[in-house]
Amino acid sequence: MTDDGVDFLPGDGPTSGISVTLTAGTLQAIRERVGKRGVSAYLEKAAQRQIERDNLDELIADFGKVHGPADPEAVAAKHARLTGGASHAGAAA
Repeated sequence: MTDDGVDFLPGDGPTSGISVTLTAGTLQAIRERVGKRGVSAYLEKAAQRQIERDNLDELIADFGKVHGPADPEAVAAKHARLTGGASHAGAAA
C-alpha cells in the first residue's frame, strides 16, 4: 500500500524514484545490455519477474502442503514432454 492508501499491482501506478545499491559488476552488466538510460526499465522488469517467481513459489508451497510433495518421476516425465527431451527419472539430484 502506498502512503496515500492506494494499492497497485506490480507494473501499475505512477513511477516513484528510489535509491538502489548494486555491485559494480551487476550495474556494468545491466548497462552493457540496455545502456545508461535503460537501467530503471530493466530493474522494473526484473523486479516484476522476481515478484512473479515469489508468488509462484508460494503457490507451489501451498499446493505441496495440501497435496504432498510432487512425484519426482512424474515431474521428470512432464519436463521431458515439455522440452522434447528424454525423461531423467531416477537421476541423481
